[in-house]
Amino acid sequence: MAAGRTPATITQSSSATKGTIGESTPRPDGTLKVTGEFAYSSDLWHEDMLWGCTLRSPYAHAEIRSIDIAEAVALPGVYAVMTHDDLPAATHYGLEIRDQPVLAGDRVRYHGEAVAIVAADHPETARRAAAKIKVEYAELPLVTDEATATAPDAPLLHPGRDDRHAAHVPHPNIVHHQPVKRGDVAAARARADVVVRRDYEVGMQDQAFLGPESGLAVPTEDGGLDLYIATQWLHVDRDQLAPVLGLPPDKVRLTLSGVGGAFGAREDLSMQAHACLLALRTGKPVKIVYNRYESFFGHVHRHPAKLTYEHGATRDGQLLYVQCRIVLDGGAYASSSPAVVGNAASLAIGPYVVENVDVEAIALYSNNPPCGAMRGFGAVQACFAYEAQMDAVAAELGLDPVEFRQRNAMAQGATMPTGQVVDSPAPVAELLRRVKALPMPPERNWEALGSPDVRALPGGLSNTTHGEGVVRGIGYAVGIKNVGFSEGFDDYSTARVRLDVINGEPAALVHTAMAEVGQGGVTVHAQIARTELGVSQVTIHPADTQVGSAGSTSASRQTYMTGGAIKHTCEAVREEVLRRGRERFGAHHPAWATGELLLDGGKVVTADGEVIGDLAEIVGDEAIDIEREFRHRPTEPFDLRTGQGFGHVQYSFCAHRAVVEVDTELGLVKVVELAAAQDVGKALNPLSVVGQIQGGSTQGLGLAVMEEIVVSADGARVRNPSFTDYLIPTILDTPTMPVDVLELADDNAPYGLRGVGEAPTLSSTPAVVAAIRAATGLPLKRVPVRPEHLTGM
Repeated sequence: MAAGRTPATITQSSSATKGTIGESTPRPDGTLKVTGEFAYSSDLWHEDMLWGCTLRSPYAHAEIRSIDIAEAVALPGVYAVMTHDDLPAATHYGLEIRDQPVLAGDRVRYHGEAVAIVAADHPETARRAAAKIKVEYAELPLVTDEATATAPDAPLLHPGRDDRHAAHVPHPNIVHHQPVKRGDVAAARARADVVVRRDYEVGMQDQAFLGPESGLAVPTEDGGLDLYIATQWLHVDRDQLAPVLGLPPDKVRLTLSGVGGAFGAREDLSMQAHACLLALRTGKPVKIVYNRYESFFGHVHRHPAKLTYEHGATRDGQLLYVQCRIVLDGGAYASSSPAVVGNAASLAIGPYVVENVDVEAIALYSNNPPCGAMRGFGAVQACFAYEAQMDAVAAELGLDPVEFRQRNAMAQGATMPTGQVVDSPAPVAELLRRVKALPMPPERNWEALGSPDVRALPGGLSNTTHGEGVVRGIGYAVGIKNVGFSEGFDDYSTARVRLDVINGEPAALVHTAMAEVGQGGVTVHAQIARTELGVSQVTIHPADTQVGSAGSTSASRQTYMTGGAIKHTCEAVREEVLRRGRERFGAHHPAWATGELLLDGGKVVTADGEVIGDLAEIVGDEAIDIEREFRHRPTEPFDLRTGQGFGHVQYSFCAHRAVVEVDTELGLVKVVELAAAQDVGKALNPLSVVGQIQGGSTQGLGLAVMEEIVVSADGARVRNPSFTDYLIPTILDTPTMPVDVLELADDNAPYGLRGVGEAPTLSSTPAVVAAIRAATGLPLKRVPVRPEHLTGM
């Protein structure tokens, strides 16, 4: 059953029930995680399990001429070796386009592609066996960028495409193409007093989750199997796995194991199919755990991008037009590139009112590593470019960059370039005002203790400066991000709620397939159940595929969608409670027939707090068990020629102010403070909301100054697949992060909430880079900013 419009106000009293929405309820997994006692998927164990290992290609594009597994099979302790020829059913998988081989067949298309898999009785034996597999390769010409992808003689990476995007792309090596056109750009350009055109580039960022890919596949007596896995989307994993295994979906049962972070990288399959295939082949449980090196090859990354933007404005600071072209490198396989293109195109101009827009966004097939979902999903790349442009245009006009943004900021009722009217609060100007008004951190704070504290200086404990050559800069940025699945996708979530009496007390069991990847969903879902049912005892059932789909833990959607499903289901449970109460006790109090009744503190109460029934007595021995689906209002695909359409169900906004200090002699950067202001609609768990904003801001900081997967130009090989060479922010890199939370309800969303997790990842990157520009006077059109970009070396 689909839910209709949900009121923003909370209709459930919470005076007697503790741990309801609006409280900073502690996370049930928090203590276990910080003490090292939490069980992650890599901790899974089975008595007689085997260990799986994957052989990967050393080449980015090559023909496979032969594979010799004889030596590997002969190694003692080896139970199975499988190649493409051993696959029992479907040979390809994919989130939207099933273009990725389970194991490479006639050729490999990226460095690190899976070629063969091994199961053995010890992980070292499995690794040794994989090393003994002999593969004869013949290297093929590389496709590495737009020029080589679309050249007349370009090798086609996926010849004979028949996916739904193939008919409208200008070249078969382009995954998807989405224009957005509105108004008359040529006429607006003729009226512009100032025109700024620049090229920008965003490097390939990794999700860098700390818990590597891992799982345990266990064959079962019915010919199916149970897979215990760290993932973001249980049901879509199952739907891709079942055809590969040659099994009906109900024989492939997935249970979520402890997830050590995700950020988009666990939306695609990694080791799932390999573990399951080996388990079915050997008849034994098979565990696969990637090491850090293999993890860099085992999942998708953020799309690197090249962007060209042109902005035109009047002398008094009104934006007249934006023209831009966004080229995203999707790598060897499609993954979620089509949806990333849709986001990049539809959000390309930022949270501004612009009447004339000409946007083109494409994603390429190439021999670079596959790219797909990562926090921000296409909007990150665009935000870096359009916010750099806003600073550049403001400078040309001699305007304050915040004031210039506020003059052009959208508000509720504004029209997006796609023609969609923003029908909920869009407090862009207010967020900028708030973040600018926050107190500034003290200057030269490294001198506060008398002698220089080098930890507060660029270069930190390397002790490269005591303040000489250090210049402060301040930068601002704001971004817009969609919430939920878009472009007509049937976005829904399912919840099953059971209300029972245990030891004389009412207790609720909440069962969904939501993947808890660290975002705190299990905490908020329990808060929702307490709020709606008025019970203190709420248990969250382990997530699995024995209940309907909850969709992916991505797109900032789970609190909205699965939270909405739990709210919707709890409302049905509450109605059944009240029906039973009226039937059994209606004659005892007139409020049963006439009043607005609530559940609170295990009681049925009237609106003014009078207790008229006991929940445990009403439920008795007859538990109430209900499952419901929840859908947000429908969206529609963007027009393939104009990009017009009601594509997104909700928008989220965040603004940042970055304060940096730069050692201009060595090119080292210290981010002193990264302040944020964000509208969250309704903070269901205020502490978790702040944590999400700070976490997203930190990932944006990483992209700004350090994080990039480096791919060699000559061989398309990953050069830095380790945390030694791929750098992420540590606690010493993470600055003070003041957060100002605004709560303006979206009347279309449960409780008026707004998805939180992604928006801060957008504007943090351009704010940090704007601050570095302010300190150095350099244009800085690429991220991450490296020391050589600041010193000219």
